[in-house]
Parts: sequence; structure tokens; C-alpha cells
Amino acid sequence: MKNSASAHWAGDLKTGKGTMSTNSNTLKKVPYDFKTRFEGADGTNPEEMIAAAHAGCFSMALSMILGEHDMKADSIDTKCTVTLEEVEGGFAVKSSHLQLTASIPGGSEEDFMKSANAAKEGCPISKLLNAEITMDAKLA
Repeated sequence: MKNSASAHWAGDLKTGKGTMSTNSNTLKKVPYDFKTRFEGADGTNPEEMIAAAHAGCFSMALSMILGEHDMKADSIDTKCTVTLEEVEGGFAVKSSHLQLTASIPGGSEEDFMKSANAAKEGCPISKLLNAEITMDAKLA
């Protein structure tokens, strides 16, 4: 299965403007620029997209793993924080931190943590990222 997205950029780094779109048109010419990426201005940026992808992928992987153990979540709420850091020669995504709260009727803390850790290690986006991936998990 292949998915695609595109980006358009015009101008220099600090004053230029860009847009990002997905093939599904879920995102269509969503604007981004230096201020949204490095100065916290309203709008999106590539790292925010990676965080959304990681949170979504992880949540689905956890759902699958729970199902393999005859468990079904009432809810899986995942927040992901991707950290972009300045390194020698530029910038790099250095970490992705997952914050998970799930409600799983009849699920034990031990089974929940085993499943959460398996999902953290096994989701395709976790495998893609060459960064430290950490997690806080809480069974509600």
C-alpha cells in the first residue's frame, strides 16, 4: 500500500511560504512557514504531521494487539510530542513521546503495559522513526 503527500514552497527559508497536501485531499494546500515550524505561530508544520501519524498509527496497533489477547478498548487516547532539535549541521527529529490513556474493561495493568509496549515497538511509524521513542501509559 502506498500513500502520498506533496509540499510546495516558494521563497527563502525565513520569509517563504509553503503548503502541504495529501493525495486523499484530507489536507489540501495547508499552509506552513518558518514561523509555524520554529516560532510556535498558529498553523502546522512537518513535525506536527509526524506526531499525528505516530499517534494514529500507535493507537491502531494497540487496538490490534489488544484484540489478539481478547481485549477491546472502550477508548484509546494518544498524544504524541515530536521534538525537533538543532544539531551539528542543521536540525533533526530527536524524539517522539507518546502519552497514552486507555479504558479497557477487564484489562489488567500487566496485560495493558505489555500490549502498549508491543504497539510502541511495532507500529509502522515507530519503525520508521530513527529517534528515541518514549511513552507514558495509564490504564483508566
